[in-house]
Amino acid sequence: MITARQSRAARALLGWNQETLADMALISLTALKRVESENSLPVHESTRDQVRRALEENGIVFLNSDQGEGVMIVRQNRQGPKRRT
Repeated sequence: MITARQSRAARALLGWNQETLADMALISLTALKRVESENSLPVHESTRDQVRRALEENGIVFLNSDQGEGVMIVRQNRQGPKRRT
């Protein structure tokens, strides 16, 4: 499961706004705002999974350890963002 902070950090690495990520993940902007909220708003796990997959398909790797969580980008997509189909 990805955290709200990881989603926001991954967007920053890709230079995406919330609208772009919502479009890439095939979810509503409202759903993405819930994913990225620090308030414990209910979010379907399938929604989080769609966000995670959209980010991973564009080079994001999610890091989780006993010291915390993070993200990194492993490749720059020179052909533009990969849109999910």
